[in-house]
Amino acid sequence: MLSEFSLIDTFFKQATHYNAQTRLGVGDDCALLSVPNGHELAITTDTMVENVHFFANVDPAYLGHKLLAVNLSDLAAMGATPIAVTLALTLPRVDAHWLERFAQGFLALAQTFSVDLIGGDTTQGPLTLTVQAMGIVPQGQALKRATAQVGDGIFMTGNLGEAGLGLKIAQGAFSPAAPNALTRFHTPMPQIETGLALRGVANACIDISDGLFSDLGHILTQSGVGACLDWDALPLSAEVGTYIAQTQDSLMPLVAGDDYELCFTVPAHRIHSIPPNCTRIGIIEQQTGLRLKKSGHLHTLSAKGYEHFS
Repeated sequence: MLSEFSLIDTFFKQATHYNAQTRLGVGDDCALLSVPNGHELAITTDTMVENVHFFANVDPAYLGHKLLAVNLSDLAAMGATPIAVTLALTLPRVDAHWLERFAQGFLALAQTFSVDLIGGDTTQGPLTLTVQAMGIVPQGQALKRATAQVGDGIFMTGNLGEAGLGLKIAQGAFSPAAPNALTRFHTPMPQIETGLALRGVANACIDISDGLFSDLGHILTQSGVGACLDWDALPLSAEVGTYIAQTQDSLMPLVAGDDYELCFTVPAHRIHSIPPNCTRIGIIEQQTGLRLKKSGHLHTLSAKGYEHFS
């Protein structure tokens, strides 16, 4: 039987640190990080619980990837450079094969974005996974939710609703093959580079984790503004288009979560600085609330994305 400390050494100890900011990692009571002059520390935490956030039979490598990705996506939404993470595992039992696959997925993504795993905790109980992620951002340049301005264009990265379609396929609710959707559901990629490029360009930003309606709604509420989205401008993949054509469920891509793309607002004089992988999907308006222009009609939207405790 592996002990807590041998478990960490066996599966999660990185060979080296990627960042000079990591002064001390795994092995002491605390890790030590330095914050460069003129920068601020951005911190986020996410927890995933079996049968709430993931299926019990999911490939552990997918789970390790996604657990880290959802936290890095929060840093991307703030325009922060990822530096380090801590990992807390509550495990019903020690399963060496499961841990090896989980660590492979987790550490592969950490290597992709040069993220140091600097500590954490393990304990026994129902399968629950928590990551705290830390990044740095120049003082005063963090992207926020409360700073959208009337007249801003609304943009997003990537495509909308692919992960939601992947979830429906994983649940058996939709049968046609859609490999891209399943990939997007299981292994989303945080938009770190775009988040960094949006510093000094975007007025407000958020990542799409709980659905576009819900997450854009946070920007609107905190900024005290409204918005109008253009259905014809939404970036929908061929797979999502096929799903809508067959089911008439046009609401799915707007409310489904797990896309982990960035949604942000940009004033007209900065639009030329937007990265090329982004699509304009609407405009910020003075009138509060969220509206959708579709087929020549204007619809007031009240649908919500995923909410805990609902």
